[in-house]
Amino acid sequence: MTLETSFQRRSLPLEFPFTISRGTTTETEVVTVHIEDDEGNVGIGGAGPSSHYGETAATVEAVLPDLLAVVEDVDDPHQLARIERRLRETVERNPAARCAVSIAVHDLAATQLDVPLYRYWGLDPRETLETSYTIGIDDVETMREKTETALERGYGTLKVKLGTDRDIESIRTIREVAPDVRLFVDANEAWTPREAVSKIDRLAEFDLAFVEQPIPAENSAGQRFVYENAALPIAADESCITVDDIPRIADRYDIANLKLMKCGGLREAKRIIHAARAHGLQVMCGCMNESNASIAAACHLAPLLDYVDLDGSLLLDADPYDGVPMPNGRLALAELERPGTGARIE
Repeated sequence: MTLETSFQRRSLPLEFPFTISRGTTTETEVVTVHIEDDEGNVGIGGAGPSSHYGETAATVEAVLPDLLAVVEDVDDPHQLARIERRLRETVERNPAARCAVSIAVHDLAATQLDVPLYRYWGLDPRETLETSYTIGIDDVETMREKTETALERGYGTLKVKLGTDRDIESIRTIREVAPDVRLFVDANEAWTPREAVSKIDRLAEFDLAFVEQPIPAENSAGQRFVYENAALPIAADESCITVDDIPRIADRYDIANLKLMKCGGLREAKRIIHAARAHGLQVMCGCMNESNASIAAACHLAPLLDYVDLDGSLLLDADPYDGVPMPNGRLALAELERPGTGARIE
């Protein structure tokens, strides 16, 4: 079997400016990988790199020729363990770049068998979840308007970015607009440990599911302080990168938030899920601002998860790729009519 590989870099505008505690973005740069076999089957994967983790679209482009050479050399997309091992041996860092190749290979392998990825993995598509829809930091009135828009679109789970002196006012306003939605918040490391405990005590009255990454990832002692004193469950995002982090966070968090762009591949993502379960943690899968070239693959992990925050493609002004159907935010794996991940050019 001969495999032909290619990749393309794109800049995708967001529907609205997106602000978290670290800054504001209005567009995202992604790199899409295509792997085609000699029968015309195509595997698609995407990288949504984050500068917070040391990657850009340019660094992804720089290492992809070496990573794709591995796939061409192995020449069998079903040898997934061998491929991902060699990808890591070839490029130790650059997880988003490795992940784009991992997704494309998984997509091709399942497509060759004419089955969706969840079936390739032996998962039940009925055991799926509803993704959250993220409301970024803004003035309170704009956050109210964005919440109203989310409700009009049928989303029943919202994630709200925090990290300003308006945090409590913002959540109070959103709860007034959306009293019945499932709601959780993400501070992206913006608070000190004592500030986190104090704010979480006040936020608890608004019936939140959990608080994500309230303090910096490097503050291990502070994480334990927050975990032991907070009135709500705590989720690890920036503190949870690869499977090696799971034992370190198990006594400091309630939930592990994996992201494909952090961990470097679909097999690593599954290892994180199983390790987290073994340590008594719940598991969420999140995302960057990404297209369906990568979001679609993450959706197939849903039967293994407790929460999904896979709205990256929903936040784009337009996505060149289609993916798993998401009516009202529900990951409708059973309604997917294409094999593989379901990612295809619109």
